[in-house]
Amino acid sequence: MPPANLFHPFSLTNKTFNSQNVQLALKSTTMPNASGNSSRVKFFSGENIPLELHKVRVVQKLHLVPVERRLAAIQEAGFNTFQLGTKDVYLDMLTDSGVNAMSDNQTAAMHQADDAYAGSQSFTRLRNAVEEVFGKKYLLPAHQGRAAENIIARAFIKPGNILPMNYHFTTTLAHIMEQGGKVIEILYPDALQIKSANPFKGNIDTARLEAVIEEHGARNIPFIRMEASTNLIGGQPFSIANMREVRRIAEKHGIMLLLDASLIGENAYFVKKREAEFKDATIGEILRTMCDLADLVYFSARKVSSSRGGGICTDKKELFDAMKNLVVMYEGFLTYGGISVREIESMSVGLRETVDETVISQSPSFIEYLVGELEHLGIPVVTPAGGLGCHVDAGGFVPHIPQKEYPAGALAAAFYIASGARGMERGTLSSIRDVHGNDILSDVELLRLAFPRRVFTLSQTKYVADRLNWLYQNRALIGGLRFVEEPPVLRFFNGRLAANSNWPQKLAAKFREDFGDSL
Repeated sequence: MPPANLFHPFSLTNKTFNSQNVQLALKSTTMPNASGNSSRVKFFSGENIPLELHKVRVVQKLHLVPVERRLAAIQEAGFNTFQLGTKDVYLDMLTDSGVNAMSDNQTAAMHQADDAYAGSQSFTRLRNAVEEVFGKKYLLPAHQGRAAENIIARAFIKPGNILPMNYHFTTTLAHIMEQGGKVIEILYPDALQIKSANPFKGNIDTARLEAVIEEHGARNIPFIRMEASTNLIGGQPFSIANMREVRRIAEKHGIMLLLDASLIGENAYFVKKREAEFKDATIGEILRTMCDLADLVYFSARKVSSSRGGGICTDKKELFDAMKNLVVMYEGFLTYGGISVREIESMSVGLRETVDETVISQSPSFIEYLVGELEHLGIPVVTPAGGLGCHVDAGGFVPHIPQKEYPAGALAAAFYIASGARGMERGTLSSIRDVHGNDILSDVELLRLAFPRRVFTLSQTKYVADRLNWLYQNRALIGGLRFVEEPPVLRFFNGRLAANSNWPQKLAAKFREDFGDSL
């Protein structure tokens, strides 16, 4: 087994959450934003439902196939929702990465792309947008967020290095381990409680951070990483008060502070809603405050700007110089970095749209609505509602399935059979094995139902709640899974599994019995 607290992708140290570090403001308000629009519209009926502040002008046909086809499709996919084809998927809630709806201005900007291999004006426009939004002068493009992680890991991590962070992401961990580094996750214990009143579950436990630095030495810690927002534990944000304290500690010990800004817009939105100091600030002001505290910022444009690509930015030329040749080696030239110039133009517009509260609030408001509906139905779900998606507690949904039989993966497969909606497992199936070949069990077993920006309607969201409700009433039918093909790295992407019994057939038969000829 790995040494205690080194990696353990899902392990925390016990430390009491200090509620004085944050200002709790979970109740929704009707606070006008800088542009005069309201982030919350009240209905005379008293209903509390999200209101879209956009209109749909281009549509794409969806396919809701019969339950018999859904059963066959998930079997063909090896009970891995990544392996499903979209012809069999009704609502694609697998991820928000690269599937957010682009705006009219983004698609229009793609037609002014400068196709030059080097020195493209499209890159100049992107660099200007990054400096405007993130406040960083130097930009290195990369084809997506994990490519940026590869560059950072190769530039700064040496074997035996320790990387403290609020929580790992799967690709982050893989790149760190490839370079011989070890992750230490430093969250407050209630970050892993399914139901919680903590508005900032993504905060770093600063007392524990000091202890880790003291134990391992600042020279052995190339950077401290903060992820905005913590993807694997429910899209949970951190507070600026916490980031300021982490920054103070980093400066005291001469350690670089690294910010994963892939979901920074959502983190900024939650800061505005939940941290009293920033209730009157704009999303842009909050976002800049966060970036100003970081030495190095990297991002997946597939998330933050509703386009495709990624980047690394900094104000420190020595950091830029340490990475630029790696970009040329692994990504492409410094003014395109493996990204289509049309996507670069789209990124420029999308980054600026990220600071528009009417854009960034759409997904969190739909997630909050679905979380509220599921709580009302008694279905276990992560609270408070986070960014990225609604996270169903598979451990509480199917407690009869042992973690070694991948309950979150089984729930994802069962939900697809019941609904045609594709979610993603975020639990032990997404973990790794130890040196003895045993699964390292995850802290939480979650079914993530992602909400790409401006993609789903309220009726589709209600459909998700309805099918989850039916599935919860029939949860005893759901059984476990086992690997039949297991890749050595990032196994959840390409691995194939099989059901441990004929539970999928029983579930499909019960659906047909209850719903008749309905899809």
